Amino acid sequence: MGELPRERVTPSSPFHITGIDYAGPFFIKRNRKTQDKCYVGVFICFSTKAIHLELISSLFSKSFIQALRRFTSRRGKPYKILSDNGTTFVGAKRELGQFLKQNASNLIDLCANDKIEWLFIPPYSPHFGGLWEAGVKSTKHHLKRILANARLTFEEFTTVLCQIEAILNSRPLCPLSSDPNDFLSLTPAHFLIGHQLTAVPDEALEDAKTNRLTSYQLVQQMCQHFWRRWHREYISELQQRQKWNCSQGKLEVDSLVLNQRRQCSSYSENGLHHSSSSWF
Repeated sequence: MGELPRERVTPSSPFHITGIDYAGPFFIKRNRKTQDKCYVGVFICFSTKAIHLELISSLFSKSFIQALRRFTSRRGKPYKILSDNGTTFVGAKRELGQFLKQNASNLIDLCANDKIEWLFIPPYSPHFGGLWEAGVKSTKHHLKRILANARLTFEEFTTVLCQIEAILNSRPLCPLSSDPNDFLSLTPAHFLIGHQLTAVPDEALEDAKTNRLTSYQLVQQMCQHFWRRWHREYISELQQRQKWNCSQGKLEVDSLVLNQRRQCSSYSENGLHHSSSSWF
């Protein structure tokens, strides 16, 4: 197993180094007959795994810049931002890839003015962005299931996202102990506010019929469904450990590697490993 990159283990303030990705599209209700596309911007801290969610109304650069301004105003200005390369997007993410390719230089220039370094992962290397892909999965996987065919307004969707953000930032960063005398497990929220995030207790609405709920109660029901599914499916994964049957040497400079071309899966060639990135 390879070592963690330096940015993952170096003490720093939350969101000092941030990964960014998009989830979506989702749909919000403008009025009874009209709905619009929207996206969720996922910002994840490299050192604490804290997550910040922003609802973004479009893929125009202006919308993203406003979301970035909201993020920096509340979480502080990051030193470095990392994101996917536009060429890695396929299928449903194709329009996200086009957005990045068209606005890459503008985003880099914008961040340079604010003394923020923006880096893109290498093309065709989605494993470089495993940290934020995991954050997107935690957000998107259950969000799409609890929303189903419901159409929320922009304000209602924002409320759901903020509560989901609190849930994700309350997740334990280490396996849970069975000893009742142990302290509470460390969570990303401890690095953000110094203690666990707690919400005002709400009436249990999971089993209530949807047609009898007000819009506020419907939002709370969705959050309760998200918490139940996330708690059941995510927490159990923390107890699983992958077994390594044999040890393998680390990849070092001048190591012999097999280079496989993407365009022709049956063709490969030998080569030497000359350098390694410090942030993947």
